[in-house]
Amino acid sequence: MQLVWTLNGRGWADCTITDHQAEAEVTASSISTAPEDLLTAMARLVTGEAEVRVQFEAEPTAFRWILYREGTDLWIRVLELADGSKHDNAGIEIWSSLQNIDSAVRAVVRCFDGVAQKYGVSGYRGKWGEHFPRSELEALRKAWHNSRHMENT
Repeated sequence: MQLVWTLNGRGWADCTITDHQAEAEVTASSISTAPEDLLTAMARLVTGEAEVRVQFEAEPTAFRWILYREGTDLWIRVLELADGSKHDNAGIEIWSSLQNIDSAVRAVVRCFDGVAQKYGVSGYRGKWGEHFPRSELEALRKAWHNSRHMENT
């Protein structure tokens, strides 16, 4: 699995998600806390939650990520909704994949490490309009490290 976060204009980002079978591109606006929400959702999954949701607002379209964890498996569904306030059933599934939790977390961490390296903290803020989600990235990294340590003891 690979995730790429590209800042396009002030307050807009494209997020490309791929696996060995398919690719999808979703858009996020800085009216939502999409990067922070995705990083926090992944940390919640790592620490034991079975299901989390994240929504990227694309004004008026929304992209809803639904992530289910069972053991080390992570089922990821991405829905496109014409109206983000609507039920999941109103959305169209544009990407789904079954991943190992470690490979999914690794992809998200690598993505945001790459964003920090590409744009820098001030460049990110200048393009996105908000601070780089460093604390959420570090919280995910710490949760992931701790969960892997627990598995090995």
